[in-house]
Amino acid sequence: MNKKKSQAKLTFGICVNNEGYPASLELMKLYQVISDAEAEAEGMLRVVDESGESYLYSADRFVVMNVPATVERAYQQLVMA
Repeated sequence: MNKKKSQAKLTFGICVNNEGYPASLELMKLYQVISDAEAEAEGMLRVVDESGESYLYSADRFVVMNVPATVERAYQQLVMA
């Protein structure tokens, strides 16, 4: 991950509905949401799921939220490790 990308503001969402995707999404777990304007225009979110890859899911499966900077830094350290 390059320096510029690692400093970008991260977005997260809590999964509130994993119906049909129990192996890919865990209820009440925090997932990174990747910015994808085209997907969002269609009511979808690009989410890094349990596979570690990003996939599109309906936006109503998540509550998008801002996390404290300490959580964001901890996540970045885990991803970069």
